[in-house]
Amino acid sequence: MSRAPVILSFLLLAVLGNAFSPENPTDRKILVLLDDLSIKSSHSLYFQSLQTRGFDLDFKLADDPKIALQRYGQYLYDALILFSPTIDSLGGSLNAAAILDFVDSGHDLILAADASASDLIREIATECGADFDEDQSAMVIDHTSFAVSDTEGDHTLIAGDDLIQSDVILGKEKIKAPVLFKGIGHSVNPANSLVLKVLSASPSAYSANPKSKLSTPPTLTGSAISLVSVVQARNNARVLISGSLSMFSNRFFRSGVQKAGSTINHEKSGNEQFVTEISKWVFHERGHLKAVNVRHHKVGEADEPSIYRINDDLEYSLEIYEWSGTSWEPYIADDVQVQFYMMSPYVLKTMSTDQKGVYYTSFKVPDVYGVFQFKVEYEKLGVTSLSLAKQIPVRPFRHNEYERFITAAFPYYGASFSMMGGFFLFSLVYLCHK
Repeated sequence: MSRAPVILSFLLLAVLGNAFSPENPTDRKILVLLDDLSIKSSHSLYFQSLQTRGFDLDFKLADDPKIALQRYGQYLYDALILFSPTIDSLGGSLNAAAILDFVDSGHDLILAADASASDLIREIATECGADFDEDQSAMVIDHTSFAVSDTEGDHTLIAGDDLIQSDVILGKEKIKAPVLFKGIGHSVNPANSLVLKVLSASPSAYSANPKSKLSTPPTLTGSAISLVSVVQARNNARVLISGSLSMFSNRFFRSGVQKAGSTINHEKSGNEQFVTEISKWVFHERGHLKAVNVRHHKVGEADEPSIYRINDDLEYSLEIYEWSGTSWEPYIADDVQVQFYMMSPYVLKTMSTDQKGVYYTSFKVPDVYGVFQFKVEYEKLGVTSLSLAKQIPVRPFRHNEYERFITAAFPYYGASFSMMGGFFLFSLVYLCHK
């Protein structure tokens, strides 16, 4: 019998063993699909930054017939970079549905388009919540916020500085230089809270064909145009959608930039810092939370009971940590809440913290018995959501646990004793009266 399948199985297990794990989110393998292998050298600075941070990149042509995201029901990669905007059909068994299933399974995606974006790329972006301009020849044009250049006369080289205000997504260090962008814009649905505009166009921008005169008003205008957006799915998968592949290129990384109307000439654009910081977020090097050591017990006790009694005083605590790229650090916030829940929350408490990652609170069990849950549903801009639930029953008082004499029953006690006293006096008077 051939040993080849057995050896292949062991090799596959070894690969899967080094894949993404909750304990080490940056130990990851990334598939990079390219239109042309020349992109590997023209965008080498970006790829080198990923490799320097410990990522294993597997470069393939997007139409390679041997491409496969999974084998034997297990995914071979933890993330996908799609730098092939012109591809009409992906190789192997890969298609739009397979990529969306990849994201639905909790994996991450970076998608970069340009003015020649194919219907396939547009379909994937639409399914992720970003709608590129329907005009296939349209590009983002801005006659006031363009980058001053000797060669770009159509004002399609944008100097963008309208960035999302989030230290989690873009890091704590401010991006001072504008970001160079040349490509197509997209819109996002404001009602979709999962999609965030990271880099927006200025109010004077619009999307149109730069080589022809406008015959009808453009469909995308102003700040409604998103140049770069991110998605954090409910399963905590992260997606980056950019309308410019050139934004990741060495030329834009090294290029100086001067925004029209500004006297400041930056020696280096903000592209490298912007792309590096946002990729840290996409690949869970920042904003990735985990909760451990969830505990609850009666006040004054240490052991977790199997059941509570109504009106018991209890304590609830847990620890939350954030991945810093190399280690787990305490997560500090003032908005972590716990619910004591049965059909609806009977108790909602904001938890205190010791500034070392431990969150705690205490409360009294409501005067209602049934099956309750301790629930923590934590959702915040840029960080992975936490959803914790632990079921616990609550019983009423037993018959021998009530107080011997209840204050509210004193009138009835008085009525009983007065009735007995009256009957005794009546009997005494009746028997002794002649």
